[in-house]
Amino acid sequence: MPALADVAAGQAIEPLVIESVDPGRMKTMAAILQDPNPIHYDAEVVKALGYGDRPVNQGPLNMAYVLELISRFAGGPAAITRFGARFHGNVFAGDRLECTGTVTAVDEDAATAELELVAAVGGTPVLTGSATIRLER
Repeated sequence: MPALADVAAGQAIEPLVIESVDPGRMKTMAAILQDPNPIHYDAEVVKALGYGDRPVNQGPLNMAYVLELISRFAGGPAAITRFGARFHGNVFAGDRLECTGTVTAVDEDAATAELELVAAVGGTPVLTGSATIRLER
């Protein structure tokens, strides 16, 4: 958990980059999530629906990448007290996904920090969100 004295509004969080979203992991997640939608593992279905020719990553997996970003910064998932996200676009197999964050506010009395979060492909946000983390006094 980062120390209160080491976190300031405007501070950037070290990015988390997924160089190539793995279609094998997408298929595994479809099974784990019991998500039978073939857009997550069958390129022919994706093509027939007009989405291109690569499977579409699951939203929960995209959120998991952002939660990993927060966890790394916060010193573990136990420090995350609030998280919210909004989806803006699709992530496809093979995409380079970059997750970034910024500290937007620090509450010294509560020893918490507010974070603004973005997951982007090619500079275009596909997920935005916010979180609150606890800080060490």
